Order: sequence, then C-alpha cells, then structure tokens
Amino acid sequence: MYTSILAPAAALVVWSIIMLFWMAGTRLPAMSKIGMDLSKAAPGGRGQDIDPHVSPSVAWKSHNYTHLMEQPTIFYATIMILAISGGATSLSVSLAWGYTVLRVIHSIWQATVNTVAIRFVFFLLSSLCLTILAVQALLATI
Repeated sequence: MYTSILAPAAALVVWSIIMLFWMAGTRLPAMSKIGMDLSKAAPGGRGQDIDPHVSPSVAWKSHNYTHLMEQPTIFYATIMILAISGGATSLSVSLAWGYTVLRVIHSIWQATVNTVAIRFVFFLLSSLCLTILAVQALLATI
C-alpha cells in the first residue's frame, strides 16, 4: 500500500475539524449577541436556520464547513481506492496535496473575503485535481 497518498486526506480531515471549531467560535458568540438561546430552540431546528439572523461573515464559516462535508467525501473515497489498490503514484500524491491545499485556501477565502468569482477558481482547480485522481483510481481498479 502506498501510504503517502493518505497524508493529504488526513490533513484535510484535520483542516475540517479546525473549520468546525472556527465556525463554532464565531457562531456561538454571534448567537449570544442577538439573544438566541439553544436551549429554547424549536425541535428539528438546523444550523442553517441561524444564518439569516447572524452577519454574513459568521454564516460564511458555516457554509464552508458544509462544503467540506460534500465534495471532499469523493476525495476521501478516491484516496482510499488509490491506496488500497496500489494505484497511487507520485503524481497522485502531488494531485492529492494540490486538492488539499486548494480546499484550505478555498476555506480561508470563503470564511474571510468570500468573493465568489475568486472562490470559484479555487473550487475549479481543486475539482480538476479530483477529476484526475478519480480517473487514476478507476484505471487502477479495472
């Protein structure tokens, strides 16, 4: 098994947890500031229900955390396929690191500046890395 391919995935997991704490660290004080009390929340409430009541810069962190739970799931599966199949190469590792670094940049940009046109470029480039990795995973398994 080519385990160095796992490092970028592990790094993205750690980054996702950092983003979780960043989100909570901004969201909870913002909720307190506007008088929202979680103990009085209606049953079935969701985090996204809070967004209209907090500043956009607080909501952006939540949006990004959600994004880190979406497309990266494909990344994690792809990395596992490459690691288990033995299909990982030095190119795969470079692309995996590229994906991870671009997702971290995407997160920081979305959580702070959030200019969509720039954010889209980071998303597009990371998606290109993921696409090549997915094709490599497919080729390694057929």
